[in-house]
Amino acid sequence: MSDTGARLTPRTGPIPVTSAADTSTSRPRSARRGWAKWLLRRVGLAIITLWVVSLIVFFATSALGDPVRAILGKDYNVSPERVAAISAALHLDQPLWQRYLTWLGGLLRGDLGESVASGLPVTELIGGRVFNSAFLVFLVALFMIPLSLLIAMLCARRRGSVVDQVVQVVTLALAGVPEFVTGILLVALLSTTVFQLLPAVTVLPVGALAWQSPVSLVLPVLTLVVAIVPYLVRILRSTMLEAMDSDYAELARLKGVPEGRVLRRHVLPNTIVPTVQVTALQLGWLVGGIVLIEYLFNYPGIGAMLVDSVRNSDFPMVQALTMIIAAAYVVVNLVADVLSILLLPRARTGMAA
Repeated sequence: MSDTGARLTPRTGPIPVTSAADTSTSRPRSARRGWAKWLLRRVGLAIITLWVVSLIVFFATSALGDPVRAILGKDYNVSPERVAAISAALHLDQPLWQRYLTWLGGLLRGDLGESVASGLPVTELIGGRVFNSAFLVFLVALFMIPLSLLIAMLCARRRGSVVDQVVQVVTLALAGVPEFVTGILLVALLSTTVFQLLPAVTVLPVGALAWQSPVSLVLPVLTLVVAIVPYLVRILRSTMLEAMDSDYAELARLKGVPEGRVLRRHVLPNTIVPTVQVTALQLGWLVGGIVLIEYLFNYPGIGAMLVDSVRNSDFPMVQALTMIIAAAYVVVNLVADVLSILLLPRARTGMAA
């Protein structure tokens, strides 16, 4: 037999066959495993972050000195009964590490302890305040996200025009102004000598929720929107301009697609992920940044309560409110990471691989 025939001789033994069904079932399983590993890793990182924050918060408040002396002040030397009662309530008779474990165990069970200033459970005192702060953050996000997108799209569509230049100057000027200065200026403009249109502070009955007085929400929401929108507009405008100069946008223009449709169909979808990420950073800042604004407008949220708790040396309340703010920041960033993976096809493909 010739060499050609030898080369064409088939090999003995079974030939492995992979069906299309096996391939189709292996891909979803691989994608699910990839998602599960990534999510577990991300949740684990969030838990470690919160644990580190709990260490910092507890030991920082414990290092501020004797909390009983700070709470009682001049009555510390004349009220031994109160000293003993507060020391027992704060577990000061235990070693520091044991006090931390006791506090952490209560935190994991949802038991935030008792307020030293009022003697009431912390969860009972902060329930309505947490809702008010969450409602304020929701209103700010409801206005700032579409407003930032519209202004950024207008500037990107009319790049280099008078409108674009004016918006850039205004946003640059507003971005450098602290939010409490913006709030004071808005109070002076809309609540005092110039225009007496809105209340300067939030006035609510005890136990009432913020949405029961809509007019009192205008100035806090307006202050935070003015503080955040300029930064978002500048970031989104840069992202949109980069997408408009990309190859796929140029190809769409060469095919005769109008500029408005290029912006809506090709540019805007490719800026969703940066928008989500930047918005998450701003919302995370907002969760902690509302402290000054709530205190400025006497808004009944966790920010104003945190300031009052620090002033009254109410350490259990300070610890609980700080952990709530940290947890909200971590959760917002975790949700933003999940949305970024869901909205980005390349990330979904890499997760499946």
